[in-house]
Amino acid sequence: MKVIYSFFIVLVWVATGLSAFAQKTVVTGNVRDAVSKEPLPYVSVFFKGTTIGTQTDLNGNYALSSSSQQEGLSFNYIGYITLSKNIMPGFEQKLDVALVPDAKALGEVTVVAGKKARYRNKDNPAVELIRQVIAHREENRISNFNTAAFRQYDKMLFSMSNVSEKFKNKRIFRNYQFLFQQQDSTLIGGKNLLPIYIQEKLTDKYFASDPTRNKSVIIGEKQVNFDQQLVDNNGMKVYFERMYQDIDIYKNNISVISNEFLSPIANAAPSFYKFFITDTIKTGHGEVIELAFTPRNGTDMLFEGKLYVSNDSHFAVTGVSMGVNKNINLNFVRALKIDLDFEPTLSGKYSLAKSKLIADFGLGKTKGMGFTGERSSTYKNYQYDIKLPDTIFQGRSIVSVAGASARDDQYWEKNRLDPLSKEQAKIYHNIDTLQKIPSFQRTVKIATLLFAGYGNLGPYEIGPVNTFYSFNNVEGFRLRFGGRTTPELSKRFYFENYAAYGFKDEKWKFFLSATYSINNKSIYQFPQNYVRASFQRDTKIPGQELQFVQEDNFLLSFKRGLNDMLLYNDFYRLDYVHEYENHFSYAFGFKKWSQTPAGGLNYQANGGGFINRLTTSELSLALRYAPNEKFIQGKIYRVPIADRYPVFNLRYTAGIKGLLGGEYNYHNLTGSVDKRFYLSQLGYSDVTFEGSYIAGRVPFPLLAIHRANQTYAYQLNSYNLMNFLEFVSDHYVSINIDHNFNGFFFNKLPLIKKLKLREVVSFKALYGGLRDENNPAFGSGLYQLPAFDNGLQRTYSLGKEPYMEGSVGIGNIFKLLRVDLVRRFTYLDNPEVAKWGIRARVKFDF
Repeated sequence: MKVIYSFFIVLVWVATGLSAFAQKTVVTGNVRDAVSKEPLPYVSVFFKGTTIGTQTDLNGNYALSSSSQQEGLSFNYIGYITLSKNIMPGFEQKLDVALVPDAKALGEVTVVAGKKARYRNKDNPAVELIRQVIAHREENRISNFNTAAFRQYDKMLFSMSNVSEKFKNKRIFRNYQFLFQQQDSTLIGGKNLLPIYIQEKLTDKYFASDPTRNKSVIIGEKQVNFDQQLVDNNGMKVYFERMYQDIDIYKNNISVISNEFLSPIANAAPSFYKFFITDTIKTGHGEVIELAFTPRNGTDMLFEGKLYVSNDSHFAVTGVSMGVNKNINLNFVRALKIDLDFEPTLSGKYSLAKSKLIADFGLGKTKGMGFTGERSSTYKNYQYDIKLPDTIFQGRSIVSVAGASARDDQYWEKNRLDPLSKEQAKIYHNIDTLQKIPSFQRTVKIATLLFAGYGNLGPYEIGPVNTFYSFNNVEGFRLRFGGRTTPELSKRFYFENYAAYGFKDEKWKFFLSATYSINNKSIYQFPQNYVRASFQRDTKIPGQELQFVQEDNFLLSFKRGLNDMLLYNDFYRLDYVHEYENHFSYAFGFKKWSQTPAGGLNYQANGGGFINRLTTSELSLALRYAPNEKFIQGKIYRVPIADRYPVFNLRYTAGIKGLLGGEYNYHNLTGSVDKRFYLSQLGYSDVTFEGSYIAGRVPFPLLAIHRANQTYAYQLNSYNLMNFLEFVSDHYVSINIDHNFNGFFFNKLPLIKKLKLREVVSFKALYGGLRDENNPAFGSGLYQLPAFDNGLQRTYSLGKEPYMEGSVGIGNIFKLLRVDLVRRFTYLDNPEVAKWGIRARVKFDF
């Protein structure tokens, strides 16, 4: 019995030992920078002495397993000291490590050798690999599936960076110290960051390939909300989303910070990038090849970093870690970092699992306070080639479910695909508290007055301040004061008014309007739906319809040449405007317009006396369609955020004789198309086509008076060397092309490239004319075209040749200024004409 018992004990011991021997070794953990505590993506993690390894994800996490016993791990990352750690064989365990930067690796290295080997695409294995990736690009895109569905969680975070103790302790911030209690130093460069804005969005996305259709259903949305009277929250959200778009590495061009960057796997990538194979890594999903890439010219709109490609027949991108060169021609951007992480599907292809885009902005390259923006996205629940009903794709491409913006904290805790840190979760509360502090409210009101032009007084706001003082040859010194009501007075009724006085003509001008909001929303918010009645008595330069600028703006008071033609106008208007969520809108209008010439302008009948007053009554219909349009809603105007989508406008106006004193019957049909064309590394072109036809016999004030510009500011939509009222037409077509090369040529010139200048060219052509029935030279009953005091003709119709002008310019001077040398090509014999001119324009751009 003792022998049997001893034998049984031995069997149990052997079985236990074999079980322990057969148990897997599983290690999970996180890898960070030992100094900044920043997570390190794409660190190579291997079992020591083996080729079994993996890489960390965007958050520095890794997971590694082996069916055999393993006793150690090795952590390798360029620029860091290689780290080895012992582990317990045959057990599941967690191991977090911190890698120490390698001072030697980061220091300056001087290499003395013979002739430098020239980089070539030919016979370069890295380039051959990239060409395989390009060839398989469409195969690896989501569009290669018949259908797809997945959930996406986006988190947008903005923070103040480089916040110093001296800045924090300024008197103005003495009531805001609670904001500075939690700072995060784990992002770009280990800088101190003070979170001030956060936005979250949870979206179900659907795709079908035949025909191509996309649908986004927002099921949850949350953001910091500032006082709507002071900040356009929706506009701020739209602007951030435009700057921080989804990153699709498979596109030829990737939009980042309102600029187009060439993808490292674009068709033309081998011509603009250098590629190097730097490592081959064996992961749990197969072998991955590590490719380093860098721009051939460091100032171009290109990326630099690492690309990870599956070493199989798919040549799929499995990961990306990239930024921009320190010398890039990009304004106000201190640093940029993009990380993409892909996960394999059952078919062997890879789907995007996580993406992170971080950009640090500042006036100085390294010093001074700035802002850091971070957008991180997580993608889960991918389903491919499933049946999607057609009803999913009906309606607008982006919709929100009812209550999406009213989700409670429990919903977000349960449904976030990426949890908030403690510091991020506090932002909502901090900003709410901040807005209740009186000193902060006063500070924001002052800033709104300076930058938006309006001073908020509660139910009424005064402005715009840049119109309070101006001058011209007819009115002389002009003062104006006015304002408008706010939703604080009423969400249905809005009133606007101003009064102005010219000290030379000694006349009062004024404006009154009353607006009723049909949809019970502010009339300054999208979508608009209102009825407005107004009366205006004021001056106007004939033919001037300025965009985004008030005509009596102080800066536009400075004009070249003779500028003495003006109109005194009485406008009685009734307008109805209705906008839709898909950015289609229509507007009905009635306008009674009485105009009286002033200064050097007079109305004289052919063979008759002078006409003191011209009255018309008009009915109009305006249609506008701007698909996928994004804009910032300012206090005065909407400022579009330029994109690749066209904008269509069509307007029909009918003049009715006998209606409330109207003197003429006529019909005016005008249409235009605006579109931006992106040309990759060659920049972009803004193109406008426009055409108009006026039917009916009318005097020249009712014809198309072409937009001229006699200021020294370069105006994109005007003819910058045409004089006021120089040309009129009853039919015309025009094209306007403004192309920005984004520094493509200057970036190649030694020394010049350090100035970060950008080349600009433009061309404008206008072709049209007057039919005989509207030309006073061929009939009576019309007004004579204006002339100078010496009898020379002042206003003309276009002849057989078009009016043409062009310009070459230098942009990005001091990062803000564009200066153009403008050349007029035709109609040079007209009096008071300038063949050449220099014009300037202030433009804030990245």
